[in-house]
Amino acid sequence: MSDPLAPMHRAFSTPANRRATRWWGAAIAGLTILTGCSSSPTPSPGTGATTSPGTTGSTTHQSSSAAPAPSGSASSSASASVTDSTAALSGEPRSLTDGLNLPWSVTFVDSTALISERDTGRVLELLSDGSTREVATIGGIVHGGEGGLLGLAVRAKQLFAYSTGENGNRIQKFDITGAAGSYGLGTPTTILDGIPAAGNHNGGRIAFGPDGMLYAGVGDAGDRPNAQDLASLSGKILRMDLDGTVPTDNPFPDSLVYSYGHRNVQGLAWAADGTMFASEFGQNTWDELNIIVPGGNYGWPTVEGIAGAEGFVDPVQQWSPDKASPSGIAIVDGTVFIANLRGEILRAVPVADPTQSTDYYTGVYGRIRDVVPGPDGTVWFLTNNTGSRGEQRDGDDHLYSVDLSR
Repeated sequence: MSDPLAPMHRAFSTPANRRATRWWGAAIAGLTILTGCSSSPTPSPGTGATTSPGTTGSTTHQSSSAAPAPSGSASSSASASVTDSTAALSGEPRSLTDGLNLPWSVTFVDSTALISERDTGRVLELLSDGSTREVATIGGIVHGGEGGLLGLAVRAKQLFAYSTGENGNRIQKFDITGAAGSYGLGTPTTILDGIPAAGNHNGGRIAFGPDGMLYAGVGDAGDRPNAQDLASLSGKILRMDLDGTVPTDNPFPDSLVYSYGHRNVQGLAWAADGTMFASEFGQNTWDELNIIVPGGNYGWPTVEGIAGAEGFVDPVQQWSPDKASPSGIAIVDGTVFIANLRGEILRAVPVADPTQSTDYYTGVYGRIRDVVPGPDGTVWFLTNNTGSRGEQRDGDDHLYSVDLSR
């Protein structure tokens, strides 16, 4: 059998990625670990330290503590173009709607928001007065644990939905009917079925890349070795055409696999230059923010977090799970915004230097499941407190909007 890393080796032979490799080698030395309380961080090699006094963000400077240097051609990472353009959150968030039941994803038809609810299977439309109406209930959903109706994405008046069905997780598409205030969904077409499902580690985030292809984050479904098995869809980021077929330029011939060695990817987003970022739940040691390269092996279950090990792509930043548990991500004006569940934080990471971060609203709004660019130039985020893992607050769950300063 041919070397499964060959496509990645070729990817790193390009001039852009050779420049990225040099950037990575310089940047990795500045990574630090945050342990203990934010007012008195203890630096150690390995992650970008972050502070968050009150509900406002505080930019963290890189520590001089050195992380292990990556080794081997596969342990480098693509890099975004360096730019000084970043966005910061400004002011207090405003609730756009409340009373949501375990919301999971937000997407837009033109400027109208559609929201998925994991356990009810409902797709809701946000109306101009702040209320919601049911667009449809997705049929055939098998509930249990972290399964249900998960990610949504829209392209050309079609809604794509990732959900758990009888044969595992699946991706379906629906024609969107009607107009704002009266949207409906047509008959589903299943474009991919049989994605391994379990009570946890289902992945579930889907998004369209700048290349027009549909990407899906798929968890390992509790079967760790499958993350390293290129014949399995588990523990992967998948890339497909709008009908579920394999693009001819995917890194592995006749395979939907775009990258592998993932535990549970729940956030996908692209910078202005096309650099792809993904958030990933770790086990007990490190949650990750990764830059995704085609054919890259991100190490799970062999390694977790920054390892500097031959053949694996290291994360650009890592956090202990109690400070993170990252789900949805969005990139706005050169900043990666990360929704965090267990950490109850909305985190901001500059694309130009992803070893740093700023925390917002620590513990104020509870668990945060998704974050998206708002159609009005703001940032929107979903809370996720109505399940068994959250501490429910008045009106939960909410969709919030917050202003940006640039």
